[in-house]
Amino acid sequence: MIKSRFLLVLFLVLSVGLQAQKTTKLVILHTNDTHSQVEPVSGKDKGGFARRLGVINKIRSEEKNVLLFDAGDFWQGTPYFNFFGGRVELNALKMMDYDAVTLGNHEFDNGMDSLATVLKEVSVPIVNVNYNVENTPIKDFVKPYIVIKKGGLKIGVLGVGVNLRGLAFQKNYERLILQNPIKPALETSAYLKDTLKCDLVICLSHLGVSDLDADPTDYDLAAASSKIDVIIGGHSHKMIVNETVKNAEGKPVIIAQMGKGGENLGRIDLEFEKKK
Repeated sequence: MIKSRFLLVLFLVLSVGLQAQKTTKLVILHTNDTHSQVEPVSGKDKGGFARRLGVINKIRSEEKNVLLFDAGDFWQGTPYFNFFGGRVELNALKMMDYDAVTLGNHEFDNGMDSLATVLKEVSVPIVNVNYNVENTPIKDFVKPYIVIKKGGLKIGVLGVGVNLRGLAFQKNYERLILQNPIKPALETSAYLKDTLKCDLVICLSHLGVSDLDADPTDYDLAAASSKIDVIIGGHSHKMIVNETVKNAEGKPVIIAQMGKGGENLGRIDLEFEKKK
């Protein structure tokens, strides 16, 4: 049982068997590794910022409580990034009204000074608990977590990032202190759930799901945790549609990831029943 003001009763895309007036439905939309794919993916007629915005707006018109997240690597991959340095992508995230994003390794491709410059122009909520940014140019733009109130629910959102060694030039992340994500993620999620009394804790992760991608992985984080309910992942470019795994207490954790290039928009529908 999730100890909060609400009871999370279903981890299903389509929920059944509950009276609507007694429950609160929360829809989580998510992307990852969109890699500056502003236009539809060539030859597939899928993705693109305009189509994504249209789908998001349609869902928002149909559902009352919608959250939108990105799990990193929204930069790098097309000439839009090379010519405009990430401004197009961040403007799009802001226009689509993302609730929070986390940083992938490619957000460091132009260095932290460049990242800070763009974030000063176009800021979006960024969460990360295992990059110590205190002595870096991006310190004012990255928070360990945020708390969102939606539909009477209190949702805690934290982020974790992959070890940048070997994935970015060292000069591009100097003064950034890299930490193993497990300990800070567990501490922060416990704080969100137990101290701040969040009904749901979501982790935006750019760790990946394969040992070839990172150590630890999203699966390792889920297995070690007891307070994280949903892990929205990236980095591996895999399609993982709302896979349920067990945490350290044998309770369910959802892991989801939506490939790459913005071809897909992930959706998780959750139902909460108010405790009597």
